[in-house]
Amino acid sequence: IVALCYQQMGVPVPRDIAGLLMSGLIADTLNLTSPTATPVDRQVLEQLAGIAQTNPDELAEQIFSVGSPLLTMTPEQVIAADSKEYTQNGCRFTVAQIEELNFSHFPEKRAALLAALEAHCRNRGLFFSALLVTDINTQNSLLLAAGAAEFLGRIDFPAQGSQVWELAGVVSRKKQLLPYLLQRLEGVSGG
Repeated sequence: IVALCYQQMGVPVPRDIAGLLMSGLIADTLNLTSPTATPVDRQVLEQLAGIAQTNPDELAEQIFSVGSPLLTMTPEQVIAADSKEYTQNGCRFTVAQIEELNFSHFPEKRAALLAALEAHCRNRGLFFSALLVTDINTQNSLLLAAGAAEFLGRIDFPAQGSQVWELAGVVSRKKQLLPYLLQRLEGVSGG
């Protein structure tokens, strides 16, 4: 949006600002691999790359290799860092998302993440709380959820143990996961 504003106003984007805008676009669209990426995003990224004289793939690698949220944040920080709250049919719930280069650190953090989700859900009086852990390399995610057993029982992705599911090809909370969760809420008591 900011890059388009520069364009509409006829103001050239300074090289350093182009690099910052590229970083935001790459992070937001998983380097244009997310279903949320648009043709305009692709065009803007190409233009910004020319101005910044930076290869988008190389910049993406640097951005995504900076640090694993699973290693650099507490479980409470992980579930709060990029969390959005929703209300549907009287049910309040949250869905957080983090991106990882792979799932190698997940097994050691799994129990603590689930405990943090359960505390978050209980303390905020939520119907359920979820965390989407996305592997940006394979374009797959793991879903962790805590809350109403009636709702959790309706999640029909392949289970990876209690309260954890594998979501092959799911990387977008907004376009892929949220519609699924809203559909799962249909017909749930209190939902």
